[in-house]
Amino acid sequence: MGELRGTHVPVLLERCLELLAPALGRGGRTVHVDATLGLAGHAEAVLQAHPETILVGLDRDTEALAHARVRLARFADRVHLEHAVYDELPDVLDRLGYPSVDGILFDLGVSSLQLDAPDRGFAYAQDAPLDMRMDQTRGVTAEEVVNTYPHPDLARVLRVYGEEKFAGRIASAIIRERERGRITSSARLAELVRESIPAPARRTGGHPAKRTFQALRIEVNRELAALETALPAALDRLAVGGRLVVLSYHSLEDRLTKQALADRVRSTGPIDLPVELPGSEPTFRLLSRGAELPGEVEVTANPRAASVRLRAAERIDPQARQRGRTDRERYRRRVKAMHQPGTGSATESDPDPRRAPGDTTDEEGEGT
Repeated sequence: MGELRGTHVPVLLERCLELLAPALGRGGRTVHVDATLGLAGHAEAVLQAHPETILVGLDRDTEALAHARVRLARFADRVHLEHAVYDELPDVLDRLGYPSVDGILFDLGVSSLQLDAPDRGFAYAQDAPLDMRMDQTRGVTAEEVVNTYPHPDLARVLRVYGEEKFAGRIASAIIRERERGRITSSARLAELVRESIPAPARRTGGHPAKRTFQALRIEVNRELAALETALPAALDRLAVGGRLVVLSYHSLEDRLTKQALADRVRSTGPIDLPVELPGSEPTFRLLSRGAELPGEVEVTANPRAASVRLRAAERIDPQARQRGRTDRERYRRRVKAMHQPGTGSATESDPDPRRAPGDTTDEEGEGT
């Protein structure tokens, strides 16, 4: 395995622990899934904070798994490490015998190990073979994508996954270059991209090749397709009171996360009915309003946290929620009736009409 490559600083670690604590620390054995284990910084902190929690760690990168296994060796009796992509989570849990879990964390994007390893081809600032596979045991490489995709497909990948305004120009430059010889170097690809973008556009927005390399990485690893499948499956496996935390690093990941959560926190019943129809109730509540951003202290300590967006949600019992709403509505009607002419008014022995028993904020989130 060799020495650990790269510096690993877990992003928003304290906030993740804070959000997961009510689900993992509620007594007895709990199960936490780290769907993107990486170098196990978040996982190690969870295991330290919750001595009765069992960890299921997934990662498609065999090198990352080897390092994580060493890092978590002292917790070996309550750790399961799996070579898998996060959309394989249901199969992994079924095999391990966990029908439901209490916590799930997705820390998306490229890991410190992959980014800092020059031979992996993820970094546009270092010359390396064009690989970009997170799992180097299978799948197509970035070199194959760059040298075999026709112009329309290549431009689509750059435009959709990289949100690159000059996708067509970059694709044309790649096609011309590969007609002269196969493109195998990350440095040569980065130079082609830079030359394809107009000079005024190169002066802003960071490295000109950033969006192209992001797009190729997403295409090679099927990141968005896997995430689109994985998020609903993960939500389905959470027990009542269980919590999901997702760290996204670009708008495409965050958009998928936002939509997956929105589908669960809204009622699907007609809006004009006084009660929820069975099966139409929200099954989750958001733990923050919108996406949480890193603070200045976090970004100063860990510059790679600058683009992170955090979203989190908790599974709720729809029937208990509906019962609470019904009780509150009855209470409000009773208080209103007491103040109608001829009905008298509230006395000292009456409940406080300003606050209903068990009244809580439903979807505002803990962080508001």
